[in-house]
Amino acid sequence: MNTNDLTRGNACIGFIETSSIARGIEATDAMMKMAEVELLMTTIIPRGKYLIMIGGNVADVESSLKAGLAKAGETVLDHFIIQNVHEELPAAIKGRVKVEHVEAIGIIETKEVASAIYAGDAAVKSANIKLIEARNQPGGKGLVVLTGEVGAVRTAVAAGVASIKKDGMLIGEVVIPYGHPALLKSLTA
Repeated sequence: MNTNDLTRGNACIGFIETSSIARGIEATDAMMKMAEVELLMTTIIPRGKYLIMIGGNVADVESSLKAGLAKAGETVLDHFIIQNVHEELPAAIKGRVKVEHVEAIGIIETKEVASAIYAGDAAVKSANIKLIEARNQPGGKGLVVLTGEVGAVRTAVAAGVASIKKDGMLIGEVVIPYGHPALLKSLTA
């Protein structure tokens, strides 16, 4: 499986975010040894956190994630599995997606990165919007930015927020009904 396979509609991805780089690397090793999954991304996040993203079929991702969680132990900040990944999510994880214009703007800010990625997938699956980003920000927070028609953006932000199950993970949510054109450059550059 490669990142392009994530757009085929049947891919499964798993995430673990840890508070320890060393334990995150150790968890990655355990995950890769447990099942036939592909390591799609590992990254060090500000404040000494570590993010692991794997992909594969559901059963393999589930068993691999279980092994990683056991190895990472108390350093796990957040984790989840997304089945049937939306085709816009991989690009939004990698960086800001260019859009021609902004209409309404929706923003979801989370305490940790993994929650933002999960919320971004839920948001883009819920309404006809364009996902601009769903990834880490300076300081280790997660941020989802999206645009579209006002009602669709409200629906998408609500769905993204509802997907955040862990208490205290949501920092803020904003819907700007008619974004100023100057925001296009700052949000997509």
